[in-house]
Amino acid sequence: MGHALCVCSRGTVIIDNKRYLFIQKLGEGGFSYVDLVEGLHDGHFYALKRILCHEQQDREDAQREADMHRLFHHPNILRLVAYCLRERDAKHEAWLLLPFFKRGTLWAEIERLKDKGNFLTEDEILRLLLGICRGLEAIHAKGYAHRDLKPTNILLGDEGQPVLMDLGSMNQACIHVEGSRQALTLQSLGCVLYAMMFGEGPYDMVFQKGDSVALAVQNQLSIPQSPRHSPALRQLLASMMTVDPQQRPHIPLLLSQLEALQPSAPGQHTTQI
Repeated sequence: MGHALCVCSRGTVIIDNKRYLFIQKLGEGGFSYVDLVEGLHDGHFYALKRILCHEQQDREDAQREADMHRLFHHPNILRLVAYCLRERDAKHEAWLLLPFFKRGTLWAEIERLKDKGNFLTEDEILRLLLGICRGLEAIHAKGYAHRDLKPTNILLGDEGQPVLMDLGSMNQACIHVEGSRQALTLQSLGCVLYAMMFGEGPYDMVFQKGDSVALAVQNQLSIPQSPRHSPALRQLLASMMTVDPQQRPHIPLLLSQLEALQPSAPGQHTTQI
């Protein structure tokens, strides 16, 4: 369940025998809040996610989210620093201490660029997509699937590496991912790729703000023409967004295609798919 937590003085807490100083609120939604805190033992910044637990099921869901984080030790999946359950006056809060990513989410980066009239370059898109796929591969290897993949659930590290978050969306029973679930993941991933290429979701704002791609691909997606993108990248997007889920490439095939498309070192040739 985690180590004891106490509120030591106004603005500071102790988690796992380490003191953290409250800096500012980062955001809130539903029954959870995220604060920026500083570890007084190391000077590093962290995101403290506080989940209000009204019922036993809420506590179990929060514990399951923490357990999902502990399953993975991967550079493209958000790690858990510490977890504990706080109780006060018969009320509970689950606290997840997570690394803080100052660059924010992929969607925030896309919007920052769009505000300046810019877009991610193809090389940047390919590197990001490769990292996202490697994170998904690790999740699938454990028998799970990320059920809410979208740009707002992908963080960017200091070097621009993508990090998957919102592992609470995987908190149901372990599932087999080789069939329809992986097909849905590829469809969600295709929507992420579309957003990186064109600065917006392929359907509407539901994609960025919630419900991901429950909309499903009802008709073949029309991909806008752009001189920024190679035929190989457009072909990759089309294959991920095809109407027939059985025709979408699974993650292993997608990884091999992306590795072939990565920018070449000087003097090397680039393989096209």
